[in-house]
Amino acid sequence: MSAPAVPATSPLPALPHWEQTPTDLPAAIREVKAALRARIAASGRTVEEVFAVVERRVQAAVDEITAARARGEAIWPAIDYADIAAGTVPAAQVALLRRRGCLVVRGHFDRDQALRWDREIVDYVDGNRFFENYRGPGDDFFGSVGSKPEIYPIYWSPAQMQARQSDRMARVQAFLNSQWTHESDGVRWFDPDRDSLYPDRIRRRPEGADSNGLGTHLDPGTLDLWMTEAYQRAFRRLFDGTVEQYDPWDAAHRTAGPQYPGSTMCSAFRTFQGWTALSDMDHDQGVLHSVPIPEAMAYLMLRPLLSDVPDDDMCGVTVNQVFPASERWHPLLMRALTGIPDGDSVWWHCDMIHSVAPVRNQKGWGNVMYIPAAPWCPRNEAYAATVREAFRTGSSPGDFPAEHYERAWPDRFQPDQLNDTGRRGLGLA
Repeated sequence: MSAPAVPATSPLPALPHWEQTPTDLPAAIREVKAALRARIAASGRTVEEVFAVVERRVQAAVDEITAARARGEAIWPAIDYADIAAGTVPAAQVALLRRRGCLVVRGHFDRDQALRWDREIVDYVDGNRFFENYRGPGDDFFGSVGSKPEIYPIYWSPAQMQARQSDRMARVQAFLNSQWTHESDGVRWFDPDRDSLYPDRIRRRPEGADSNGLGTHLDPGTLDLWMTEAYQRAFRRLFDGTVEQYDPWDAAHRTAGPQYPGSTMCSAFRTFQGWTALSDMDHDQGVLHSVPIPEAMAYLMLRPLLSDVPDDDMCGVTVNQVFPASERWHPLLMRALTGIPDGDSVWWHCDMIHSVAPVRNQKGWGNVMYIPAAPWCPRNEAYAATVREAFRTGSSPGDFPAEHYERAWPDRFQPDQLNDTGRRGLGLA
């Protein structure tokens, strides 16, 4: 085991950065990889030594998860909403949440409330003749599930907005945000108690449906994670000889930088991605899987710098596609891929690898609203301006294909129905 490097006495070499998508991607990849390797070398360590530190940490987590799975133990922690609301979540459960980076909240919403929202969404899309006007999937990624449709490009139903601005949702989001270090170096990177109401779609998978699922991937960005100045600062510990100090819960520099545009981008900073169940779903019915290791992001960021990866390749990461995780480049991580238990709402750290399992002849419905934790910060405040306009006009939000089904729907959620949480989340208060 190599000892940590003695901090370099002279400044480390600067990194090139591209705040917009490079016009020559292979050339930019070669340039940034060479610069990252040189910066690590200037710290007194080799890329292989730094990667070995991360690999050992990840290996220990994988071994813990696979052993627990063999014993029949639940991998995802489950916490009762009542404990979150009362501030009485046991310390052991908080520690497990931070170690695994994911959570199921039990009792988040009353079952009758969730089923009522589900019925209301059906009435909303049927009453507005959505299926007669549906033009097919608007992006290649979610189109791969083979749905007709499964992911509905619907954003402004009363049910979705009621859930987004509810007190129960705000309490869970604040609890999750509080797991992150949101103040450091005299900067408050985000407000943990204020969410930006990031609007996303719904999934409805009917009984008897076949779905191809979604492959293993992650969503925090693509090549911008290596190539933009803010992200280079966010991941600075991986490239400056202090990899032992890398903290996947540190929000520093993640809340203001740009992101390269693409059909699967997310302009917002999310502490956790999440969905809220609208129907009962068994754990073997095409549910979410994840690699519940937040530190795995360090593995993913350093892996392209090893010598077996071509100089113009980032292990398959490119723009306008999701960030892939694969057996070819990341076999150790794939060993920890684990499905969720039953639960009312499901949350996973924004950097975590996840997938959706395929299903044949779905038993019961599989319906969810995608609602993340996206705390108020400069990056989310900027995106909120576009969200407000989309909300006002019933348009698809800027991060999503421009389908705009709801513009003429008279019963979409209206501005006068916003409560204080909703107004603050849209930057209206």
